[in-house]
Amino acid sequence: MKKTTLIIVIAMLGLTSLIGFRLASNKKKIDEKNQMPATTTVAIPVTVASVAEGTVSQQLIKTGNLIPFREADIMATAQGKVTKVNFNLGSPVRQGATLVQLDNKLKELSLQATQLSIEKLKKDVNRYNTLYAGNATTEIQVNETKYNYENALNQSEQIRKQIQDAVIQAPISGRIVKKNIEPGEYVSPGTVLGTVLDVSRLKVQVPVNEKDVYSLKEGQPVRVTADVFPGRTFSGRITYIAPQGTEEHNYPVEITVDNAGGLKAGTFVNVDFSKKSSQMALQIPRAALVESIKNPYVYVVEGQVVRQRKIAVGRELGENIEVLGGLKEGDVVVTTGQLNLSEGATVQITK
Repeated sequence: MKKTTLIIVIAMLGLTSLIGFRLASNKKKIDEKNQMPATTTVAIPVTVASVAEGTVSQQLIKTGNLIPFREADIMATAQGKVTKVNFNLGSPVRQGATLVQLDNKLKELSLQATQLSIEKLKKDVNRYNTLYAGNATTEIQVNETKYNYENALNQSEQIRKQIQDAVIQAPISGRIVKKNIEPGEYVSPGTVLGTVLDVSRLKVQVPVNEKDVYSLKEGQPVRVTADVFPGRTFSGRITYIAPQGTEEHNYPVEITVDNAGGLKAGTFVNVDFSKKSSQMALQIPRAALVESIKNPYVYVVEGQVVRQRKIAVGRELGENIEVLGGLKEGDVVVTTGQLNLSEGATVQITK
């Protein structure tokens, strides 16, 4: 029994010694490894661009739908039976031309009767004035005759107006695009008899955001293009800028195309407000931004490493973006490879 116990004790001492030897050996290897020189850092390939001043040439293009320059309904202002209709679909008309004639026979007869009454009352007024001058009649009789005469004149003007309203004229010059009436029909005041479009000029209204609208002004020339006429450019001008924006901070801007050259109302067009400018601005490629415009920063190359730098940005200038702060002319910013970068990372510039 004692012999067995002795053997076990000797075995445990041997195992303990072996473990100690292994730990000491491992520690020696670790220490030797820590004393070895650090492994060389791998450079991350990137492309770069220099921060530079450039001419501001903003591109502002909006799409809209052409509408007629003017549109007006042909509307009845009197009641009666239609005796003549002087237009058809597509007919060109001039402002003031007679388009519809209502039956006026009874009104004309009433006007003739009123005119006879006026002539008689006029003579009565002259006669009673003469009598009153000789004290042969009363002032009451003179005043009553004058009243009847003036009332007849007023009635005559009313009948003339009714006769005039029975002749329905074109409200504007243009072409007929709707015809809602035929001879023999009975109309009432307010009845729409047709529609006239003035397409000698066309308009387009587009929304412009708050940031861009302040660079526009009424009378400014713009270029208008349409996919149906590739390669052609139409001249337009800004004729209206809304003084108040929408809830989305967009401002309706109206452009008039004086020489439509075959364009039709309802056609989609592109309105190009872009114009050259001599204004200079510090710019970088938009691709240099690591995050959005709301939280912009870039990586600036300093020697062989990069530094993260927050910047302030301004206008979007096509593929570039305006820099308002955080960079200076000549700084070199990373344009590709940013996803692999961090503060102080080593980089290799590639073409």
